[in-house]
Amino acid sequence: MKLQTARGVQDTPPEEKIIKNKVVDTLREVFQLYGFAPLETPIIERYETLTAKFAAGEASDALKETFTLTDQGKRDLGLRFDLTVPLARFVAMNPTLKMPFKRFEMGSVFRDGPIKAGRVRQFWQCDVDTIGSKSMLADAEIIAIMSTGFNKLKLDTIIKVNNRKLLNGILEQAGIENKEEAIISIDKLAKIRVTGVTEELLEKGFKKKQINAIFELIQENISLAGIKKKITSEEGKEGVKELEEVFSYLRSMGIKSAKFDVSLARGLAYYTGTIFEAFMKKGKITSSLAAGGRWDNMIGNFMGGNRVVPAVGGSFGLVPIIESIKEKENLVKRTLAKVFVIPIKTEKESLQIVQQLRNEGIAADYDLNGRGMSKNLQYANTLGIPYAIIIGSDEVKKNKVLLRDMVTGDQKLLALKSVVKKLKQDG
Repeated sequence: MKLQTARGVQDTPPEEKIIKNKVVDTLREVFQLYGFAPLETPIIERYETLTAKFAAGEASDALKETFTLTDQGKRDLGLRFDLTVPLARFVAMNPTLKMPFKRFEMGSVFRDGPIKAGRVRQFWQCDVDTIGSKSMLADAEIIAIMSTGFNKLKLDTIIKVNNRKLLNGILEQAGIENKEEAIISIDKLAKIRVTGVTEELLEKGFKKKQINAIFELIQENISLAGIKKKITSEEGKEGVKELEEVFSYLRSMGIKSAKFDVSLARGLAYYTGTIFEAFMKKGKITSSLAAGGRWDNMIGNFMGGNRVVPAVGGSFGLVPIIESIKEKENLVKRTLAKVFVIPIKTEKESLQIVQQLRNEGIAADYDLNGRGMSKNLQYANTLGIPYAIIIGSDEVKKNKVLLRDMVTGDQKLLALKSVVKKLKQDG
């Protein structure tokens, strides 16, 4: 038997899991900073929930990539492809929630799609959404969260911002009725360029005249003021107005990484207004690091009765974020231990000391195999542990320990109290 993982999934070794935890902890801190509360939903959903026309939509790539299964009762189920549809179901099932409901959720989602750098079939998303507010301030707040999160992670990103109403207006002016199909193709513009999108639209039955009309308006580097002069559709004008509001709020909040991009489409069918997507300015990772938008119809459709429950949110993709961090940083840390304690025939005394360190909140590891000092130092160095404490009989007699800096090789004989102080100061 040849041991291997399923295609498109991967193990997360300690050196990467440490980064992943750091990213998750950082984003959780940012979400809470902005007043959002945690929520957890199931990985498995009823297939009918995922396939609802107001959820992903039948033509969506996300639905085409959904993992399906049946339970022992022959019920059709699916693995969630995002955290937005489960959130909509949760809100629809809990109509007494106080609005606005601001929630974040982190967990695995699944897409049976193509694999490339930064894209796999099981991956974590970190979502943040505001339910129950029509204000463009809610949209701006989500974009601000993205900007704050990437700043804290020290990733230089650009957040592209557009509006589905503006896109619909452009398509209306081009004489296109099947807007959803056209948007799915336009969403691939950055990957397959104008030529590829044109070919795909022609294959879908759109006319050359219509396609030309689209690209007369969807031009690289056109400004919001520039597109405003060319829009005649009422829905398109509404989209421009909403974008102007969003950018006004972003300027007030000091957010400079968000830029208008008329070509941004976002392929999912449920977006109704503002849409946005974050990318690294430089680097090998070309996949988006985060994305989202306004989705005002889904929750009300789940609830029935022609209700409208406004919603806006964003989702961070951990895989491309981690890949971007790995590209910047040299991974050497394979443990969170701050210090490795090496006993030299002083097992009992050393055990007492390692526990004292842990009681002080210092992550400490200990030699379990009775190895010699050189092998222990090599082990600590391999794991990237920054300090070692060596405890022999002389150290015990003096009531001190030998602290070794694993980076410089410097050693000092110190009282344990002084060691604790130094390790805490070093963070």
